[in-house]
Amino acid sequence: MKLDVKPYEEKMKKSITSLENEMDLVRAGRANPGILAPVMVEYYGAPTQINQVAEVKVTDARTITITPWESSLLRGIEKAILVADIGINPQNDGKSIRLSFPQPTEERRKELCKQVAKMGEDTKVMIRNIRRDANDKAKDMKKKSEMTEDEQKQSEKSVQDLTDKYIKLVDSVVDKKSKEIMVI
Repeated sequence: MKLDVKPYEEKMKKSITSLENEMDLVRAGRANPGILAPVMVEYYGAPTQINQVAEVKVTDARTITITPWESSLLRGIEKAILVADIGINPQNDGKSIRLSFPQPTEERRKELCKQVAKMGEDTKVMIRNIRRDANDKAKDMKKKSEMTEDEQKQSEKSVQDLTDKYIKLVDSVVDKKSKEIMVI
């Protein structure tokens, strides 16, 4: 009986998805509506994401325009952005809110690249922990005589191959984001 690696692969996929979501929140100087994902506005007594109550569009490389469907929400959206502390001050013109992203300095870019690299390393640690769990499960199955030693080695090899694949994927996500940061 061989170890089923599917649940471990799913966990590794979730780690990559989580990393990509974290990368979207890194403010690299380019307008990215993903930065507004954690911002919640009070809408009829319920916390609601901004993109559910307003049109959010990138008007140019450094500006996001938020146009609420109800003008009464304008102040609430502005307040929610300030409370969320995303590092950008909203500019209210009475009909819409503009968020202008400043050009990052060279020092800030290097700092962001370090932050992105740390996120990548943290994700690699999560993936290695998943590998360890899978290998422990294989050893446990071997100990309980549910698999032979050859099957254990084969299971460990397939888990290692999976780990290598996802570690390379983490590296490519980190490299892509680092290049995006340095190009700006």
